[in-house]
Amino acid sequence: MTNVLETTSFGATSTTDDVLSGVNLKGKRILVTGVSAGLGVETARALAAHGAQVVGAARDLSKAKAATEQVRKDAAANGGSLELIELDLANLKSVRACADRLLAKKEPFDLVIANAGVMATPLGRTADGFETQFGTNHLGHFVLVNRIASLIRKGGRLINLSSAGHRYANVDLDDPNFERTAYEPFIGYGRSKTANILFAVAFDKRHRDQGVRAAAVHPGVIHTELARHVDASQIEKIIEQRNQQLAAEGKALFQWKSIPQGAATSVWAGVVAPAGDIGGQYCEDCHVAHLVPDNVPMNAMTEGVRGYALDAKTAEALWKKSEEMVRESF
Repeated sequence: MTNVLETTSFGATSTTDDVLSGVNLKGKRILVTGVSAGLGVETARALAAHGAQVVGAARDLSKAKAATEQVRKDAAANGGSLELIELDLANLKSVRACADRLLAKKEPFDLVIANAGVMATPLGRTADGFETQFGTNHLGHFVLVNRIASLIRKGGRLINLSSAGHRYANVDLDDPNFERTAYEPFIGYGRSKTANILFAVAFDKRHRDQGVRAAAVHPGVIHTELARHVDASQIEKIIEQRNQQLAAEGKALFQWKSIPQGAATSVWAGVVAPAGDIGGQYCEDCHVAHLVPDNVPMNAMTEGVRGYALDAKTAEALWKKSEEMVRESF
């Protein structure tokens, strides 16, 4: 495979169509979770429009069907396809049923994009009693992906959607469900997004000898349904802080990304970037992110990844804790 990075430079403003220009995905089978809105729909559309057979997972199938009308049109015009499958990540019974259906079909995947998620929700519990964000964003995907890992072809990839929000908190393996810690929505979000990165690190370590790689990506800041639990004034405050820091660094001020720009890093890491470059890494703006030193304050971080999110020991400890929580070993 040609090192695309040598000939093409993608960045923060690249779209899914930019990244996939000239790429033929006919014969490739790809699973994308969260295809009822936003990034999931655009990710599925871009891949299917380049000939991929996309399996889209969603909790609400009627909402997903309506949201993916354009996906089916673009797929039909370009030799791709879309099928939908039910998946409620906040309910392990639904997660296991989804995995069982995929395993029964015995059709392999070239790429799994764990895209679905929730952000900064009020304190709540999943059907299995886990804190909503950790349970949905991490544990639901942890069970689904590990159960269908045998379906990922050699040369295949797992891409976990994380976020720059991982900088709000490391995982807390002593109190993952906020039973003793005061709950803060963005701390919960940070823990779950750090877990998404650590899961990619541990999965990559386990599967790279079989030719399967895993990475985590930050899509950027986009207007989607994900922010429905966040007060507009809170978002403004976060952007103001970021602009102050960017100005201090002599960089351009914050720009919202469009949905096609937001989904670009997922498809870049999934099908375009060399596997050896992205394996076990955290990517943003269509490149592998740099490591941010621990002494840099959280509100002074405008890009990059925290060291704790790539820590191999923490990744192993999270895997073990996750197995205990879901009562299943992988």
